[in-house]
Amino acid sequence: MFPISEKPTSIKADSVSEEFQKQEVKHLDRVNVANNPNAKLANPLEGIPHDQLIADAAAFAKSHGLGHLTEVFQKGALVAQDPSAFESLPLLDDEDRNVLRREVTHKWRQPAQLYYLVILCSMAAAVQGMDEAVINGANLFFAPQFGISTTEGDTGRNQWLLGLVNSAPYLCCAFLGCWVSAPMNKYFGRRGTIFISALVSFLTCVWQGVTNTWWHLFIARFFLGFGIGPKSATVPVYAAECAPPVIRGALVMMWQMWTAFGIMFGYVCDLAFYSVKDRPHITGLNWRLMLASAGVPALFIVFQVYLCPESPRWLMGKGRYDQAYDSLIRLRNSPIQAARDLYYIHVLLEAEAETFTGRNRFLELFKVPRNRRAALASFIVMFMQQFCGINVIAYYSSSIFSAAAHTTNLQALIASWGFGMLNWLFAFPAVWTIDTFGRRNLLLTTFPLMAIFLLMTGFSFYIPEGKAQLAVVALGIYLYTIAYSPGEGPVPFTYSAEAYPLYVRDIGMSFSTAVLWFFNFVVAITFPRLLGAFKPQGAFGWYAAWNVFGFVAILLFVPETKALSLEELDQVFSVPTHVHAAYQLKALPHNIKKYFLRMDVGDLPPLYQHEGAVDEKHYAPGGAGHA
Repeated sequence: MFPISEKPTSIKADSVSEEFQKQEVKHLDRVNVANNPNAKLANPLEGIPHDQLIADAAAFAKSHGLGHLTEVFQKGALVAQDPSAFESLPLLDDEDRNVLRREVTHKWRQPAQLYYLVILCSMAAAVQGMDEAVINGANLFFAPQFGISTTEGDTGRNQWLLGLVNSAPYLCCAFLGCWVSAPMNKYFGRRGTIFISALVSFLTCVWQGVTNTWWHLFIARFFLGFGIGPKSATVPVYAAECAPPVIRGALVMMWQMWTAFGIMFGYVCDLAFYSVKDRPHITGLNWRLMLASAGVPALFIVFQVYLCPESPRWLMGKGRYDQAYDSLIRLRNSPIQAARDLYYIHVLLEAEAETFTGRNRFLELFKVPRNRRAALASFIVMFMQQFCGINVIAYYSSSIFSAAAHTTNLQALIASWGFGMLNWLFAFPAVWTIDTFGRRNLLLTTFPLMAIFLLMTGFSFYIPEGKAQLAVVALGIYLYTIAYSPGEGPVPFTYSAEAYPLYVRDIGMSFSTAVLWFFNFVVAITFPRLLGAFKPQGAFGWYAAWNVFGFVAILLFVPETKALSLEELDQVFSVPTHVHAAYQLKALPHNIKKYFLRMDVGDLPPLYQHEGAVDEKHYAPGGAGHA
């Protein structure tokens, strides 16, 4: 909708645009590739003569117990240096070239082991969604049973307590769960962390089902955060490190898509157990089964995760190169692809260690301007994923629908299931648009729509009670969900995973997921009281206003990252924040005139050096992605 900039055939900049370019070029001179440590990770193999590269690859194979594969690693090193030049490399035979061609032309034809791993990661995401959704239906039953009904007694106190119980896992995630993922990954590996977090999810889901006071349920749900936090920070990284580069973005995005599926399936479980009757000495069996049901798929993960290969990057970090190669052989179609990716990850790890040893990476996340701008952009998209209002509906839609025309609890749960279904189905378009239309443009298009539909939902409570009110409330929520799902749904995790430079990516993702879960906690704990104090009209209006804020923040401070190499991302995040914001304020009216009013206003000059460039672009090759 609003491209970052145009790519003119000839630049005739006015004085303001010239100033943008001068400031940007002047700043880039200060972070020139020669002086920019991040740029050293763009492609450490670039410029090495072929003879030396072949010798280096042979020495690498012999020194890591892979001497019997010397020739394969020599070929892989040459391909890693320039993936697009494989047709002209004399060391490769016709079979090698055919494999590399098919990697581009048949990118979804991958080994069954890779898709098994994708299914496992998707199931982990679905567990996440179920953990978030089953509480929606359980709210209707455990709150009155535990004396924290929001319609009786001290309603103000009860609203806060209900919010506290619902938000307990996200409180744990924000302050503990996400931050223990780094040491867990270090000592137990990706699979070990997923195994432990899934086991914790299973045990705490069962624990929730046997509680008898609100504070006991709060404690059980707090410990559930140790299952949610490490899993949410590890599974996308595990998928990214194992996936081939040509489909890495789509596979990482599966996390959000199948989280949405888990949310929908959580509502199915709510409906399935809704009519379960109490048994002797068991009060509230229905809501207990709802909460415990989320643990069942987590148990499948516990039994399956060690059937998948470990992350090659983690194994190499432990010096287990032979096992890393065996892992890649299971995840790639041919030995040359496995050797290419293994060797490239190796040189990246060496360059990272040489360049950044002794630095405090957490401090550099905020002290280095390039990293700080990436952290700011990631903070905005993660914060807005919560304050756009989606989890208000995910956690409390049954209560919202019950308040509309005083529908029955069963009708409210059925309406909530409709929300979950749309949330999942409309995540699919993002698979095709996130890498073409772009992350930033998806957000700028959908945030105004979300604001409009939230206002529509809130104002519909002014309609006299009846079927008309319920219909408009449901329509507003459903339209809002349709706008959310292809935009602010999948973008935050994808954006955060690529915005940070490699050497601070793990710390950056921990920071980003902690931001996400902290504000998830804030939303979950405050909404019952917000609904009681402001009524639905004010509560939905509040989040509609945050969507307007989100549009402005993304316009000014969130640059586009789609299809950019590491070098180009350095250029993007090296542009000073005030320069980027000033340029976008000029670009907004220009693009409205051009794309909406169809006026002939010409083109704006590019903001970045790589836009409109005619010289060769050096994209990071095979193993780069999340290495």
